[in-house]
This record gives sequence, C-alpha cells and structure tokens, in this order.
Amino acid sequence: MKLSIFTLMLGTAGALAACGPAPTPQQQAARQHEIACLSGTLGGALIGGVIGNQFGGGSGKAILTGAGAAAGAVEGNRFAC
Repeated sequence: MKLSIFTLMLGTAGALAACGPAPTPQQQAARQHEIACLSGTLGGALIGGVIGNQFGGGSGKAILTGAGAAAGAVEGNRFAC
C-alpha cells in the first residue's frame, strides 16, 4: 500500500516537473558542463580506486584504494572541468 502511494506521488511529481518552462540555451550549456565535470570526477575516482586497489594488503589495501579514488577524483575533475 505504501509503495503504491509513493509511486503515485513520484509519478505526479515527475509529470508536474515536465510542465515547467523550457531551459534557455545558457541553462542547457551549464547543465552539460556540470554533467561533464561530474562524469570526469566519478570516472577519475573509479580509475584511481582500481589502481590503488592493486597495491598493499589488509587495511593498507583499503587505505590505498581510498587514496587512489580521492586522487583520481581530483584529477578527473581537473581534467573534465
């Protein structure tokens, strides 16, 4: 019952959001830039985490995975933005 009410509310919100004004070309360009920055950041974090996971052992492996993901996110953001 709760799931059907939630689904109905979500669908209604989506339908109402589609009735809004069309974005301007400047808003579309800004949104595309945001998506490019976000994808660069997430892609860099993924690649950095995979590379960092190749080194260390035990808790060191987790630390290096996190450090690689953080460094990759910074570099991916810098590259894409």
